[in-house]
Amino acid sequence: MTVFLVVIAVAAVGATAFFAVGRSWPGPGASSGGEPRALPGLVEPTPSLPPVLLPEHPGAADVGRVRFSLGLRGYRMDQVDEVLDSLAAALAERDALIEALQEQNRDGR
Repeated sequence: MTVFLVVIAVAAVGATAFFAVGRSWPGPGASSGGEPRALPGLVEPTPSLPPVLLPEHPGAADVGRVRFSLGLRGYRMDQVDEVLDSLAAALAERDALIEALQEQNRDGR
């Protein structure tokens, strides 16, 4: 008998949660017929700081200063770090090639 009552209690809690999640809540300042919005806590977060992105002509050192705004689901840091590492390597290689070509040009004159 105790197991039966526990099963019924769990089912009742589950049904209550199911119906509560499916319910929409009126937005702030909306009248009773206002636009429904997502449940509190499930809305997209407002970033507290603006993102720090790459400048127009980035250098290898600029990549280390990049910061991304946080989102509801976030991002996979391992993928972003891999992309940023390859970008930093490409920029460093480009800068070295430019420096070598400029040096070659100065020596040729």
